[in-house]
Amino acid sequence: MVALSFAAVPLYQAFCQVTGFGGTTQRGEAASRPVLDRTIKVRFAANTDRAMPWDFQPIQGSQTIRIGANGLAFYEAHNPTGQAITGTATYNVTPFKAGQYFAKVDCFCFTEQTLTAGQRMDMPVSYYIDPAIARDPNLDGVEEITLSYTFFVDERATERLRSQDANDAAD
Repeated sequence: MVALSFAAVPLYQAFCQVTGFGGTTQRGEAASRPVLDRTIKVRFAANTDRAMPWDFQPIQGSQTIRIGANGLAFYEAHNPTGQAITGTATYNVTPFKAGQYFAKVDCFCFTEQTLTAGQRMDMPVSYYIDPAIARDPNLDGVEEITLSYTFFVDERATERLRSQDANDAAD
């Protein structure tokens, strides 16, 4: 039972990535794909966990892109504190059923992000909406997708950073 409970999280994540369940997006390739005339408005949302002191928001509220075309959006993060903090972003899209067609080619959310004291950073996300969405009758009426991120403090990485800073100061 213990082994099964530990295996449940990676299995659930794999299931969500394959199916787009719960608004989980796909990881896409930069390869060429057909670009359709149909457009979808992509809205951008940003949140932080209660313990994350960063200011975090999308630079633009939305973009309208053609299905299959590459999109590029930016989010801004600011660490107003006096110490370095490392964060990790989780993400999803709504409506959830569109998650399997929303592909991110490159994203700040693929790796942890460290902002030093007072640092401000623009964070890009490169994405596209898979043209296969046009063949899914369940998504015929979808004209808008929201891409949402939530940043959390990565406690382990932040503590390693603080220990390293303390060691550097002692030398």
